[in-house]
Amino acid sequence: MMNRKDIKIKRMLQYFVDATVQIMKEEGIENVSARKIADIAGYTSSTIYNYFGELSHLLYFASMRFVKDYLLELPSYLERGETYTEKYLLSWECFCKHSFANPQIYHAVYIADLGEKPEEMLAHYFSIYSSDLVGFSDEIRPLLFESDLTTRSKALLDMAKREREITDEAIEEVNEMAVLIWEGMMTALVNKRRNTDPQEAVEKTMRYIRNIVKILEK
Repeated sequence: MMNRKDIKIKRMLQYFVDATVQIMKEEGIENVSARKIADIAGYTSSTIYNYFGELSHLLYFASMRFVKDYLLELPSYLERGETYTEKYLLSWECFCKHSFANPQIYHAVYIADLGEKPEEMLAHYFSIYSSDLVGFSDEIRPLLFESDLTTRSKALLDMAKREREITDEAIEEVNEMAVLIWEGMMTALVNKRRNTDPQEAVEKTMRYIRNIVKILEK
């Protein structure tokens, strides 16, 4: 059971996260500022830094609220796969669909420099928003606590070794290439270097990822 101090800290964190989410919905993540957050939450800008080391940490917490839609849809995608290799591809398809529709949000969660260990940030988030863990299967839950995208996506390929002989080297190579392909498209979208709509970005990225996964069949 939390003591009064812990309850107050949790409440203050939620005030600032809710204010940040509001700004992101109304104006976009690029227009978030400490002053705007403080005005909505009803505190001074300096108070924010008593609870968050830097603004990127607050943006990470707020962005996680938008990532929830992806996490909720992921199980239905995985159910369509008969093998773990198929599930791996479907997991990427679901991730690309949501991330390319909201590139700034997913960049904040999976690419942006947070200034500290991402796994600690993720654990901190779920300690505040533990209700976000309700309803996920045993297959999905371990993925929720993995902050590193490379390690997270590789989990399904590791399971594919139960179905047929695949070397660890091949899995590492395929998975790293898949992550680099996604990062390349994401960076291009965030920096507006490509005149590509989200659906086109998904189709192109998945075509490349499917091609490299064929390496596992050799």
